[in-house]
Amino acid sequence: MLVVELNQSNYEYDVHSMVSSFYPEEQVRVLIPECSQAKRQELQQEVRIRVELGEEGALFAADGEEFRWKAPGEDRHVLAREYKEGFKRFLYQTLSRITGKELPWGSLTGIRPTKIAYAMLEQGAGVQEIESFYREKYFVSQEKAGLSIDIAGREQKLLQSLGNQEEGYSLYLGIPFCPTTCMYCSFTSFPLGLYRKKVDTYVDCLVKEMEQAARLCRGKRLDCVYLGGGTPTTLEPCQLDRLLGELERLFDLGGVKEYTVEAGRADSITPEKLQVLRRRGVGRISVNPQTMQQRTLDLIGRKASVEQVEEAYGLAREMGFDNINMDLILGLPGETEEDVRRTVERVVEMAPDSLTVHSLAVKRASRLSQWVQENGVSLLHNTDETMRIAAEGAVRLGLAPYYLYRQKNMSGNFENVGYAREGKFGLYNILIMEEVQTIVALGAGAITKRVYPDGRIERCENVKEVAQYIERIEEMIERKRVLFTD
Repeated sequence: MLVVELNQSNYEYDVHSMVSSFYPEEQVRVLIPECSQAKRQELQQEVRIRVELGEEGALFAADGEEFRWKAPGEDRHVLAREYKEGFKRFLYQTLSRITGKELPWGSLTGIRPTKIAYAMLEQGAGVQEIESFYREKYFVSQEKAGLSIDIAGREQKLLQSLGNQEEGYSLYLGIPFCPTTCMYCSFTSFPLGLYRKKVDTYVDCLVKEMEQAARLCRGKRLDCVYLGGGTPTTLEPCQLDRLLGELERLFDLGGVKEYTVEAGRADSITPEKLQVLRRRGVGRISVNPQTMQQRTLDLIGRKASVEQVEEAYGLAREMGFDNINMDLILGLPGETEEDVRRTVERVVEMAPDSLTVHSLAVKRASRLSQWVQENGVSLLHNTDETMRIAAEGAVRLGLAPYYLYRQKNMSGNFENVGYAREGKFGLYNILIMEEVQTIVALGAGAITKRVYPDGRIERCENVKEVAQYIERIEEMIERKRVLFTD
């Protein structure tokens, strides 16, 4: 364990993220002033790094060495943004000097690194100028800077094809049920076996929300529809058909450019459900293996076998789906570079139309977090080589990178990248990343984002727990009414 003592809690995330990235084999804990006395007594003797921030700068102390940084300007409160960025650069350079390492994303800790390139392209900046900005201000590697610029340019063209963003919106419907809960999952997801009797009532409430959303968005252009979760295909065929039928009744789908359903778990896919999706006009689905190593699937709690994944994918192809995404996760417990290579080989043979490559993120709310505490973080093995193997697989499939994001506590300090064939790029994914269009999100745990003409964003969250969502559905409806009432 590596314990960092920090004197200001509002920098806890930045310090934890940066230190964890430089010490991936360690479980990092940060002691802040708000920690309980019991926790402080437990961890005080383990402190190896001390960070103190003050008005004039910061002190970093480790292994008997001290490093100091002088803040820009005289008044830290006036220059809060400059102070924070300067401190993060100082922290990165100090940790790099101590460990002898450089990180692919440098001092960037945000989850949307392509937003920088996208904004600069919109302002007319050239590729070299943007690359220099990434490298000089954030120490981002040339490879990652180039990837960000490439993706931002592709995003810009795709979003321009949608027309005026103020006139359009996208719709998200959340189905928070799964066959089982995977070890790494922290999404709003509940095992279907325990909630089966609540599913019909949940759909009733979702339809209520849809009715109000249709009223609030009357006159607006609906660009994308996305059913996520959870696993939407945990619904029975009749429930799925009812929900999609209500969607058709309430919304004008005539101009929708992308209609996606996450059929992510192969053990939830049946011919009857795929027939419903085809009949209702769904154009894009996901069949997500995460890995093609059976022992890993067993460990992480995904009950579908490798053979079931292949069968579900083949069935979807036979039924006419020509826009199928597959998700992979790199850094799963115990997986080696050779395991990743074998997984990518099998995926290349199946030839999906898009491939989303995730770097494993250890979320506190997941069972994986407890597993790491018991087994050690060193068994989560994500490297430059595993990322390269996945990227090369995408190239062999003829796929280009089109969106990118990062998460907290991500294995190897890497990123998640979506690859797709020309004409199969996931518009909804881009809209979520760049936050340039209003997303009306319905269902338990869904977060609506209203984007104003001046770029301001206001959010409205639904409660996560299914029973609470059902019980408080009128409150969820009222929250959106308030958000969309000028």
